[in-house]
Amino acid sequence: MTQRVNFIAVDGGRRRLLGMGLLSAVGIATVAMLPGCKSTTTGNVTTITINVAEIKDYGQAGLNAVSTVLSIGAVASGIGASTVGIITLADTALSTALNSFSTAAGSTLTISYDDTNWKSRVDSVLSALTKVESDLSAAITGVSTKVPSTDLTNANTALNALGTIVSAFKALLDSVAVRRNVGARLSGSTPAPSRAQVQQALKVLGVTAG
Repeated sequence: MTQRVNFIAVDGGRRRLLGMGLLSAVGIATVAMLPGCKSTTTGNVTTITINVAEIKDYGQAGLNAVSTVLSIGAVASGIGASTVGIITLADTALSTALNSFSTAAGSTLTISYDDTNWKSRVDSVLSALTKVESDLSAAITGVSTKVPSTDLTNANTALNALGTIVSAFKALLDSVAVRRNVGARLSGSTPAPSRAQVQQALKVLGVTAG
């Protein structure tokens, strides 16, 4: 059986209507388990709230992952200046997308998830975060036989934590993309990491959950 679902973003106590759709009881239960989500039911209407601070944390985790990997001298030296430049460009794009999202979230009291501008900001953060993960992964793989094992382990620890964050972000967007695809459907079908896994990943990347 499906239920009518309202999707609301919460940031600093301010609530924003994101949209409405239908979910099965199983779907609602799955969404409620996602980091950054909770659900309440009144009659036949379930309201799913999304903590905007969670998305900000995800973006910051990506920026911290770049800083962590590039701060490992042997890794940064091994991947070379041109690859560092590519990663830096991805880092800058993520920073820009995150700032745009944060500004919009902080100044808008009520938004519709069908609003093209808002969707674009959210999608941009995920897209930039995914690019950061991809670039870091390629760089670390490329130097896997050239750097000391300890340095490689530290780099991969950061990368694996970022992978968990990206999966959590994708799962979060999947949970609210019920009526139709979000943007180019960047999220796809992704299993949601557990809350404990996400919290540990954020801790590894030096992010204090908002």
